[in-house]
Amino acid sequence: MTITSELLAYYGQDREDDRLRAGRGRLELWRTQDVLRAALPAAPARVLDVGGGTGVHAEWLAADGYEVELLDPVPLHVERAARLAGVTARQGDARRLPVPDGSVDAVLLLGPLYHLPERADRVRALAEAARAVRPGGLVAAATINRSAAVHDMIYQGLYLRPELREVALSALAGGNLGAGPAGFTAYLHEPDDVPAEFADAGLPGATRHNLEGAFWLYGDIDDWLDDPERRALVLDAQRRLESVPSLLGVGGHMLTLARKAS
Repeated sequence: MTITSELLAYYGQDREDDRLRAGRGRLELWRTQDVLRAALPAAPARVLDVGGGTGVHAEWLAADGYEVELLDPVPLHVERAARLAGVTARQGDARRLPVPDGSVDAVLLLGPLYHLPERADRVRALAEAARAVRPGGLVAAATINRSAAVHDMIYQGLYLRPELREVALSALAGGNLGAGPAGFTAYLHEPDDVPAEFADAGLPGATRHNLEGAFWLYGDIDDWLDDPERRALVLDAQRRLESVPSLLGVGGHMLTLARKAS
């Protein structure tokens, strides 16, 4: 992705490390773990975590026994991720992966696709992942759902502000989310568009997994996640709902998986 001053300013706030470790962001983390642990090859396997931020996912993957290399365009992220046990980290661009063909067992794109507003760049990033992974290996990519900005701004009460409401409605109409209250810009996908981008990158047959479902919008979701018994019930419920076609766009994020042809 192009490293803009806006991108550096947003991630320079160093919010990314905490986003998935607290509050309702934990639901996205735990559900990502759910889906990936069911799909990844057995450890030790080599995982390339592209756009891996400060290493929130790389950390648990390494703890699970995987050989993890993290690539990220933000120097602060690379510096923090490099401190994690079992993780190597360096700067890199999802569209030009600095690894040989077929050299890894899985490629994770858990952030890059929503920072690439042009479809050609998203397909290029997926094609690079397909090049880097071995035959039969896994490519997994996260996307933000098209309705997420409207849902989230209503949840937070920000939709009452006309200028932010316009940002959310513009994203709903065309996919491009302009700078909101934290300066975050992104491309928001229609769930039905993602498998076509995978197919155009040489990865047909992709499967889609709704990460948070409607639960991220529940006012008491933090209480459920704080309680181990209730948390287990929420996670089990969402596992059962994750691939229901009519619910794919309700969650904040979707995780799409495909395997490179053998």
